[in-house]
Amino acid sequence: MSKQKVVVLGAGYAGLKVVKQLQKKNLDLDIILVNKNNYHYESTQLHEVAAGTEPARKICFDVETVADKDKVMFIQDTVTKINREEQTVVLEKNDPIKYDYLVVALGFVSETFGIPGVDEFSYPLVNITTAEIAKSHLDETLRNYKESKDKNDLSIVVCGAGFTSIEYLGEITNRIPKMAAEFGFPESDVKITCIEAMPKLLPMFSEKLSKYGIDILKKRGVDFKVGTPIKEIKKGIVVYEENGELKEIKANTIIWTTGVKGSPVIGESGFEERRGRVMVEPDLTVKEYPNIYMIGDVSAVMDKDSGRPFPTTAQIALKQGEYVADNIENRVLDKPITPFEFKSLGTVASIGNNSGIGNVMGKEVKGYIGSIMKKSIINKSLLTVGNTKTLLKKGRFDYYR
Repeated sequence: MSKQKVVVLGAGYAGLKVVKQLQKKNLDLDIILVNKNNYHYESTQLHEVAAGTEPARKICFDVETVADKDKVMFIQDTVTKINREEQTVVLEKNDPIKYDYLVVALGFVSETFGIPGVDEFSYPLVNITTAEIAKSHLDETLRNYKESKDKNDLSIVVCGAGFTSIEYLGEITNRIPKMAAEFGFPESDVKITCIEAMPKLLPMFSEKLSKYGIDILKKRGVDFKVGTPIKEIKKGIVVYEENGELKEIKANTIIWTTGVKGSPVIGESGFEERRGRVMVEPDLTVKEYPNIYMIGDVSAVMDKDSGRPFPTTAQIALKQGEYVADNIENRVLDKPITPFEFKSLGTVASIGNNSGIGNVMGKEVKGYIGSIMKKSIINKSLLTVGNTKTLLKKGRFDYYR
């Protein structure tokens, strides 16, 4: 009798955690991992790459440092479609893969909300490639000012004021003084604007913490425009609405961080989804397809306390990965299945390298202590999804003021 086949799509936090846990169990299974890159990257640190404060290699490690070649077959390819009825996965370059159990952890893409010009004239931060492109553009534009004397070369607009936006702003405001000295532009002439459609900044934190973080960025020169939805992006121009009037800001660097949605493969494969996310069953499977698990950025897990889906964070993705590996083991061994449960341990946002704000285990932290907590969370993630060697090579141990 042939072994049952478990196919895992995606080597992000959720998918790689499933593989890591499953291979430890030594079950009589064929495990296949499919990912378009041969590396895993810490998506929570993309803002550092985009701002130029950390190189891409710092937040990446090879998939095969975690996936045991003797237990896991790794296929580097792009998933184009999932055929639920045939139980196959269609790939861009390789033959379709048959599965008995399928774990879908395909990650996210940028959400444009249908706003004209976003794809053409702004820079999203969704993977290593886009982050490096954003960094190269920022450097080139600021460097160009010495010759161009175009004030728009020194104008940066960040679209959105969510987690990634605030952390990106923290990094670039830390780096601007060094860039001014290196590229020869007047630091005082740099204009950084953050535009947010919602009426409140950082609503996931208390008003006190939110004000603390925003005040730091304001002191560094960031101008926040709140309750001002973006209507269009043109070449070098952001059009937004303020008090019922359309206004414009000119900038030669426009960073798009308004939000993300799950992989388009989900909708294209016929799953019932909203913004690329599928509302899953209590055991993280898809309704009417008990052998398909949907986790990470492509899943929506209901929080019974709030009555809304949990935010898609690395924290919940890692817990989902661990749960799915245990769930598959229980099904293979014909053991009882328990529903997925999740309780957030807290949230921390960095405001540059040596400051941060957060709520950890019910306690608020800020400033230097906040930055230590953020780096500790990064290190825990590297150890959880990777291993000790990964932590020692890629960990954040720069605990200085």
